[in-house]
Amino acid sequence: MKHTLPFLLLAALSMPAAAQAACYADYKAKQDAPLRLHYGVAEIAEPCTPASAKEQLQTRLAQSGWTLLNVVSVFDETGLAERKDSAGQNYLRY
Repeated sequence: MKHTLPFLLLAALSMPAAAQAACYADYKAKQDAPLRLHYGVAEIAEPCTPASAKEQLQTRLAQSGWTLLNVVSVFDETGLAERKDSAGQNYLRY
């Protein structure tokens, strides 16, 4: 038994940590002059909250000249497929 304990400990330490679920947000954004609107889906880093998504998306979108209007929702990977067609070219773009 005392010979198997080090092997069990080694096996437990070498196992990868449990993967955290991915987080996504769908949002609406705009550009002015001329007015352009878009709906998109983006992957969000933890924490998976609307406030965190808002903060992250404002920065990302601003780099391309877009203004975040609102975060519609945050969700896990189970909600991706149903939003892909609606987001079009802005699916996981930002």
